[in-house]
Amino acid sequence: MKKEIIKSLTNTFESHSYTTENGIEFWYARDLQHLLGYTKWDNFLKVINKAKTSCEAGGNNISDHFADVGKMVKIGSGTEREINDIILTRYACYLIAQNGDPRKEEIAFAQNYFAVQTRKFELIEKRIRDWERLKARQKLSLSEKELSGLIYEKTGSDKNFGLIRSKGDQALFGKTTQQMKKKLSIPKSRALADFLPTITIKAKDFATEITVFNTKEKDLQTERQISAEHITNNRSVRKILLQRGIKPEELPPEEDIKKLERRVKSESKKLGKNPDKLE
Repeated sequence: MKKEIIKSLTNTFESHSYTTENGIEFWYARDLQHLLGYTKWDNFLKVINKAKTSCEAGGNNISDHFADVGKMVKIGSGTEREINDIILTRYACYLIAQNGDPRKEEIAFAQNYFAVQTRKFELIEKRIRDWERLKARQKLSLSEKELSGLIYEKTGSDKNFGLIRSKGDQALFGKTTQQMKKKLSIPKSRALADFLPTITIKAKDFATEITVFNTKEKDLQTERQISAEHITNNRSVRKILLQRGIKPEELPPEEDIKKLERRVKSESKKLGKNPDKLE
């Protein structure tokens, strides 16, 4: 497909897109019908129905991507009549294009156009998940630093923090820190939390925050008292997770947080140099 044709089709597709008040991009099916070269609405509806089936098979709600609406159109002499139309999300358009005839130039273009747009959305979602995991890990580090300082202040020993944190891990996972590292193939020299999923990092942080709060509130003074508090808090958090069907010790490890941080920083630099390009 020639560059001039691609540019022309891109402009045409983008000129027919709209945006909701919530910032969601959408197209009208009647417009997309003509953009994809279908002359008859009934024939295009067959393709839309196939796309709806694909949408549902992918685990998505059809109503989230295909919304029936009525639209007034002019029929001459200044009169109008209402016709049925469908509001389509970018994902819905992608599915429609995938179920169309790729021999048509417009559909071949649309399959790639909406695939790229959908891919960008997926990349954004993944970047947000990565960002949330990084923030959760940074937050846990701050909570543990505060608890470590409190423990040293109360007990006079900087070794007690490691002991208390280990007891907390035992209560949260049902396994010791070292057993969890072995299970997840984590190097002994690295922190367990650097390889945990976001939900578990936040669970550890929540338990640690409660321990910090109660150590101050109850004026706990000894390693034994603070350990008992931390164990209780981690057991309580574990109970909540189990009630929601989450076994923290069974969750698979995720990317090394240090590698993730380097990758996110690298991507940010690329975006700064090429703001309109996602790789």
